[in-house]
Amino acid sequence: MMKTSYLESAIRQFEYYKSLGDKTFDQLQFEELQKEFAKDSNSIAIIVKHLVGNMLSRWTDFLTEDGEKTWRQRDSEFIDTFHSKDDIITNWNKGWNCLFGAIRPLNDNDLERIIYIRNQGHTITEAINRQLCHYAYHVGQIVFIGKLIKGEEWKSLSIPKGDSSKYNQEKFSKAKDRGHFTDKL
Repeated sequence: MMKTSYLESAIRQFEYYKSLGDKTFDQLQFEELQKEFAKDSNSIAIIVKHLVGNMLSRWTDFLTEDGEKTWRQRDSEFIDTFHSKDDIITNWNKGWNCLFGAIRPLNDNDLERIIYIRNQGHTITEAINRQLCHYAYHVGQIVFIGKLIKGEEWKSLSIPKGDSSKYNQEKFSKAKDRGHFTDKL
């Protein structure tokens, strides 16, 4: 099947945000994943549970069923019921596998098809954009909370503070090329 550069780019973006979560989990213990900084704030575990609930609802049979499934219990996504770090990671991967299983088979002809989320019609392009932004928002929270927890022990997931000039010098020392920004991460 022919893939558009849009589809390829969207998939790469989703993979990138998943990797940021993965790299954050690698730095944290189970208890740290459950840490809440204030009453009614969300721990990383709760954010993961919400993301997984959203992904399973949005991407399961998304071409034929509304993206807000009747079986989804959104309010319960904000109650931490995980028993281990492995439990969190298994669920995290389940959500992402559902998403990738739904969008990887798509091609150019699918992008203008209409699907529904809470009875509101979206082209598939609009639905992908909606969820890409939603997931990036929450993955950013996961990374930020991880950084707060680890403090000086945090291993940067991007260009470390103070290294921008060095990073840019390395990039500009190479010939121009075409690629996705995640190709060499």
